[in-house]
Amino acid sequence: MEKFSREKILKIAEENNVEFIRLQFVDILGIIKNVAITIEQLPEALDGKIMFDGSSIEGYTRIHESDMYLKPDYDTFTIFPWGTSGGCTARMMCDIYLPDGEPFVGCPRGALKRAMAEAEEMGYEMFAGPEPEFFLFEKDEHGNPTTNTHDKGGYFDLSPVDLGGEARRDTVLALKKMGFEVEAAHHEVAPGQHEIDFKYTPVLRTADNIATFKFVTKIIAMQHNLHATFMPKPIYGESGSGMHVHQSLYRNGKNAFYDPEDEHGLSEIAYYYIGGLLKHAKETTAILNPTINSYKRLVPGYEAPVYISWSTQNRSALVRVPSARGNGTRLELRNPDPAANPYLATAVMLRAGLDGIKNKIDPGEQTTDNIYEMNYKERKSRGISSLPSSMDEALKHFQESEFMRETLGEHIFNHLVEAKKIEWSVYKKQVHSWEIDQYLTTY
Repeated sequence: MEKFSREKILKIAEENNVEFIRLQFVDILGIIKNVAITIEQLPEALDGKIMFDGSSIEGYTRIHESDMYLKPDYDTFTIFPWGTSGGCTARMMCDIYLPDGEPFVGCPRGALKRAMAEAEEMGYEMFAGPEPEFFLFEKDEHGNPTTNTHDKGGYFDLSPVDLGGEARRDTVLALKKMGFEVEAAHHEVAPGQHEIDFKYTPVLRTADNIATFKFVTKIIAMQHNLHATFMPKPIYGESGSGMHVHQSLYRNGKNAFYDPEDEHGLSEIAYYYIGGLLKHAKETTAILNPTINSYKRLVPGYEAPVYISWSTQNRSALVRVPSARGNGTRLELRNPDPAANPYLATAVMLRAGLDGIKNKIDPGEQTTDNIYEMNYKERKSRGISSLPSSMDEALKHFQESEFMRETLGEHIFNHLVEAKKIEWSVYKKQVHSWEIDQYLTTY
C-alpha cells in the first residue's frame, strides 16, 4: 500500500487541481461524517489543527466538552473520481483527538486500533476482506426512495435482466480509481440486490474501505437516479443483505491459520480463533447486527446464519472455512450485515478471536449437516445454540458482557446501550402495517 507524507499529499493535491477535502470519520452508529475544507486549509488539516463540535455527533460527548480535533491518516488520502465545476475533491479518514492531545476514547477507529495493538503484542496482524451487499431502488416522482427494485435479476444474472449492472459497474470503476482492489462484483439473489467484494487488506484499511465504499455507492446510485441502501432486510420474502467478513492472522509475514499437517489444513491458532468467535457470538451480535431490522434477516430459510457452529463446507454455519489454503487460509464470519459500524465490527471480531487464542478455546466438532433441517432436539444434542433473535435479546447479551465493555471502552459501550434502548423503546410503541392488516377487521 502506498505511503503518503505531508509533502507528497500537498504535491498531489496541487497537481490534480484538488479544491476541496473531506475529512471523514464515523459516529458510534457507523454513520459516516465529514468536515469539508478548502485546499487553503489542507496544510492546517495535515497538522491536525482542524476542530469540530463533537457534541453534535451521535455518542461523542457532552456539550461542555465539545471541542475535538481531526487527525487525518495520511495513507488514506485519495481523490474522488468525479469532479465538480470547482475542481476535484479528496478525502482522508481521521482519528479524533481532544484539545489536550489525547485520543478521544469514543472514537470507533480508536477502538479498532486498541484491538490491533493487542494483536501486535501477541505477534499478530489481522487481515480482512468484506463482502458487502446492498439494494438499488428506484425513486418516486419527488425523488424520494422507494422499495421498487430496478431489475428482476437473480444471483449472477447479467444484462438485460440486471438493469442495475451499469450502476454497479460505475461503482467498481470509481472504487478502482480510488485505489481499491475489487475482487468480484455481481448481482445477488434478490431483485435489485448487488454485491461488491474487496481484496483482503490490513484490518484498519478494510474498515476505512467499508466506510468509503458505502459513501461512494450512494453517490454513484444518485448519479443513476437510484437509491442505494445498506438496510439489512428491506423487502419481505426476499434475502437480506449481509456482509460476510473473511479474516486471517499473519505472523512474521506468514498466515498463522495454515498448517499443512492438519486434517483440514488449519493451525491450532485458527481453531482457537474460531472458538473465540463462537464463544462470544451472542454478545457481539448487537455490534455485528446493530439494527432492529437486522433480525428480520437472521431467520431460518434464507442464506443468513442463525445457529452458532463452524464448518469447512457448510454455508448454514456461522463460521465457514473456505477451501483456499496456504497464504489464502481464512475464516468467514457470516452473520455481520452492512449496517454495522465497520470499526467496531472488526474490533469485536478481532478481540473475540484473540480471546480464543489466549484461552485456547476449543470450537468443538464442525457441523457438516444442514443445520436448518435439524429439529430443536438434534441441535441441542450437538450443542448448537442460536444467535439472538431480536435487538432486545442481543442488547441483553451485550449489556451483560464485561468482554464487550472492555473491548469497546466504557464510553462507547454506555452510549451504544443508551442509543439502542431508545431505538427499541420507540419501536415497541409503534403500530405497524402488518398489525393493521392482521387485526383491524378480525377483532
